[in-house]
Parts: sequence; structure tokens; C-alpha cells
Amino acid sequence: METWARWRCWAVAAAGVLCALLPPAAATLSPTGINYEVVALMAIKTELQDHYNVLDNWDINSVDPCSWRMVTCSSDGYVSALGLPSQRLSGKLSPGIGNLTRLQSVLLQNNAISGTIPSTIGRLGMLQTLDMSDNHLTGSIPTSLGDLKNLNYLKLNNNSLSGVLPESLATINGLALVDLSFNNLSGPVPKISARTFSIAGNSMICGVKSGDNCSSVSLDPLSYPPDDLKIQPQQAMSRSHRIAIICGATVGSVAFVAIVVGMLLWWRHRRNQQIFFDVNDQYDPEVCLGHLKKYTFKELRASTNNFNSKNILGEGGYGIVYKGFLRDGSIVAVKRLKDYNAVGGEVQFQTEVEVISLAVHRNLLRLIGFCTTECERLLVYPYMPNGSVASQLREHINGKPALDWSRRKMIALGTARGLLYLHEQCDPKIIHRDVKASNVLLDEYFEAIVGDFGLAKLLDHQETHVTTAVRGTVGHIAPEYLSTGQSSEKTDVFGFGVLLVELITGQKALDFGRLANQKGGVLDLVKKLHQEKQLNMMVDKDLGSNYDRVELEEMVQVALLCTQYYPSHRPRMSEVIRMLEGDGLAEKWEASQNVDTPKSVSSELLPLKFTDFAGVDESSVGLEAMELSGPR
Repeated sequence: METWARWRCWAVAAAGVLCALLPPAAATLSPTGINYEVVALMAIKTELQDHYNVLDNWDINSVDPCSWRMVTCSSDGYVSALGLPSQRLSGKLSPGIGNLTRLQSVLLQNNAISGTIPSTIGRLGMLQTLDMSDNHLTGSIPTSLGDLKNLNYLKLNNNSLSGVLPESLATINGLALVDLSFNNLSGPVPKISARTFSIAGNSMICGVKSGDNCSSVSLDPLSYPPDDLKIQPQQAMSRSHRIAIICGATVGSVAFVAIVVGMLLWWRHRRNQQIFFDVNDQYDPEVCLGHLKKYTFKELRASTNNFNSKNILGEGGYGIVYKGFLRDGSIVAVKRLKDYNAVGGEVQFQTEVEVISLAVHRNLLRLIGFCTTECERLLVYPYMPNGSVASQLREHINGKPALDWSRRKMIALGTARGLLYLHEQCDPKIIHRDVKASNVLLDEYFEAIVGDFGLAKLLDHQETHVTTAVRGTVGHIAPEYLSTGQSSEKTDVFGFGVLLVELITGQKALDFGRLANQKGGVLDLVKKLHQEKQLNMMVDKDLGSNYDRVELEEMVQVALLCTQYYPSHRPRMSEVIRMLEGDGLAEKWEASQNVDTPKSVSSELLPLKFTDFAGVDESSVGLEAMELSGPR
């Protein structure tokens, strides 16, 4: 894990060099899961100075950058446009831009970007628009711009570029506009075939016919009639008539298109109210919904050996997850809804598809495909060879726990990064509402992958909370959600705090409190052990003494901060990550000690609290965590 993290950091720092060496075909996911377009964009972010944090959701941990601000992707998932005009950016443009080989548009005008234009831009063979006007660029115009054969819009005006205009620009056919005005360019000027071409304001430009006189030469490439050319009255009337016809036709066409689009949107809205995917078993399995593949029920049934119980990986409130072997040799996890016609079943299916399609991050589970029939709903995910955190806490390898202390710390950080993306970097923000060890999966490198978005809720960033029926798992539900039905990102923070307790103890939260005969609740027990400086009493016995005592106390403090009674007192996930990394924890902890809280902070975990909502026997709730079902 540490080697992987160091390599990833090195990749970002060296992206400028890396991008210059990689072939264009390498701008995809590598065998180790690295997206070179993410690396290239992070190199651009590193070189730029973002004073107003417009690039704050650009994250090296993302699987792909298509949800980032100012980034547009094509239908096949490649970055096609980079639009950062008037964002008050300074710094330099990284050569890493040359690895975004599918770029068609680069808009960086009206910033304060300095330095030279990277010659690697010449590798962007599909580029059509390049606008870097009104910056502080210096140096010469790279000759490699002549390799941009699809370029039709080039604006480099109002900079401090110097040197001669490269002859290679004359080899580009189809240029519509070239504006190189108000720089420090010198001549001679190549015969650039652009409909609009301006080099005004370059005092040292030499014209084609100016000989050695380099004082001031301006070219007029515009093919419009001179202002003093008089138009005959008859021609003027004919021209006005044509303009009127064109305007009328244009308005009519726009109105027709608007009506058609409106009817289409209305039809889709009505259709989506009736059914999410109107497909059946005869649907072509090769047809994709966006990046999702449509599987047939027959194909998934065969892959799981007719949903054999021996292939069950896990079971939740709404579905059973099976291990599947597809015909192409790939291994997948197939989630089969128990009864999608039950209350909330179809909504849960729709939510999971919608949320996972919005949230793309290294620490979030991605959806591969789906299957829908008249009576079945199935979701297909990548297979996680190391299962869930809950299962690994009970596993041993050669007599040792499968999750040593360093892995548990990395799982905590990975989970926190996934939740940070959902809360603060995704638009709209997403509340998971069921953060627990069984919903955090582990890939082949034991990297934490947050999954099971069936209870998730989408929220605009202006909204503070959403009110629903109480759903989730007993022992992980925040008190305000339990009592009022109001959930927010602080609800997930509470669940994350309980997850930290599970990582430390190696047990389910309720089990740990029950086995210790703690009447007040597991969090009261944790707080008591912390006050009495007996934290070793709560450490997983399988770890023995193989843990860092300083990190243990820090993790316990973070857990207690995350599970404070009042949501406003809990930290944000961005603060949680910093504290887990040792930054600002002491100050936050000291401040929390001066806050008034109810006598029993963790009384929300008492089984009696849940009988009103779940309708179950008190003693049964005390024995195991139960999932609360009901309308969303």
C-alpha cells in the first residue's frame, strides 16, 4: 500500500515528463488502474496557481475526471474540452496537457498564466479551438502548432510572445480565425490561410513585401468589401430581402426545434415516472446505457450457477450478492434484488444506478452493468477479492489477522476519502446513509472501496439535510436521524466514527458494547476507556501488541469527535482526513472538551430506542445489528 501511494505521488510530480514519453494510445486506464488523463490533469493543476479553488474537486484518486469542474468528456469517456476562462489562474501550463490526446477545445483566456506555450500541445491532433489570449505568456510560438491539422480557431493575442511566426502555421488548412495581435512577434509573416488573421500591435513584424523594414506592418486578410465601397440600391434591396428570408427561416427553425425538444423532454419525464428501464430479456446485450453494459438474465443466471447458494458473497436488506463468472473469463459480483416490487425496491435500484453513475472515485464502488426484466432487477459490479472490511476483521492468515494495524489505518483513510468525494466534491452531493464495515469493500491491494448506495440520497449543496423514514443499520444511525428522520453529511460522519470503533476492536459496534456489559452504549464505553487511559482494553485481541499506541489514541479521538451528539459539533470529512493524518487533531479535541453534551452521548445506540421504528423485539436488537426498512 505504501509503495503504491508513493508511486502515485511520484506519478503526479513527474507527469510533465511522463506525458511527453507516453504514446497517444496510453491515455486510458493502465493495467494497474491508473488513468493517464487524471495524471495529466493533476499535472496541470499542480503547475497552475488556483487562488480561488476552482479546481478543488480535481482529485488524483479519481478513476476518471469526467465529473470534475471545467472538464468535459466525450461519450467514450475521454477528456474532450478544458474550459477555464476568466478564473484568475496564474502559474504555468504544464506539458502534461499533451497527454490529453482527445482534446478538441482548450479555453484558458483572460487569466494570468505565464511561462511558455508547451510544445506538447502539438500532440493534440483532434484540437479545434485553442484560446490562450489575455494572459502573460512569453517565449516563441511552438512550431509544433503546425501539427494541429484540425485547428480552426487560434487566439494568442494580448500576451508577450516573441520570436518569428513559425512557417508550420501555413500548412494548416481550414483555419477560420488566427489572432496574434498585441505581442512582441517579429517577421517575416508566413502565408497563413485564415479567413480572419490579425497581427496588429506587433511593432517588429515584417510583412511579406516590406523588405528589411521591420517597423510596423499590418495585414488585412479579411475578404469583406471596403467600407467606402458603395452598394447599388437594387443590390441593397435584394440583399435586405435575402436577409429577411434568412432571419424568418432561422426563427422558424429554432421554434420548431424548441417544440420538438420540449415534447421529447415531456415524453421522457412521463416515461421515467412509469418505469426506469423499459427493457426485456430479448434486449441486445451489447447495447450500453452510457458506460453501463446491459446483461441478459440468462447470462447472469449462468454466471452464478443458477444463483447457487455456494456463490453468495453477502446479503443485505434488499438483495443478495453472488460471485459470477462471465463467459469472457472475468469475475464479477452480481447483486440480485430480493423483490423489487416490494415497497422501495424499484426506488433502491434506481438510486443505486443514479448515484454510482454520478460518483466516480478510486475509493467508491463502480457499476459495470445491469439487468432488468419484468420481475428481476440485477446490478453487476467488479469482484472484490478481499471481500468486505467486516469479513476481513474475522479472517486470519497463517495465524495472524488479515488486517494488521497499518492496513486498518489505510482503510480508515480510504473510506474517508470516498466519503469526502460524496460530500464535498460531487455535484449534487451524496449522503450514503449506511456507512459500516460490511459496506466497505477491499480490492486486491486492500484499498477501501465504499459500496452499497441503495440508501443514498442526492442533495443540492444549498440544502443542509433531507427528511425521510429512518433507514440504515442499528448501531450506526446518528441520533438526530433516529429521532427526526433528518439526515445530512454529518449522519455519514457519525457512521464513519462507529466504523473506526469497529476497525479498532475488530467487532461489530453493538457486539463490543454487549460483551463488555456496558449499559450506556458502546460510545460511552469508548469514552470511559479513553478517560481512564485504558485504550489497550478495546484493541482487537488478534493484534496483540502490534499496533501504534499514538495512532490508536488519535483514531479513538477522531471516532469520538465524529460521534458527538450534535451534528454541528462533528467535523467534516475533509477535517477528518487531516486529523487522521495528524493535522489539527489536538486543537479540535481540546475544543470539543468545552462543549456541553447530553449525559449519555451514545444513548442513541440503546436497543430500546429502535423498537418504535423497527417494530422488533428489544432483546433481538441487542444481539445483532438490524437493518431498518421502509419507504425512503
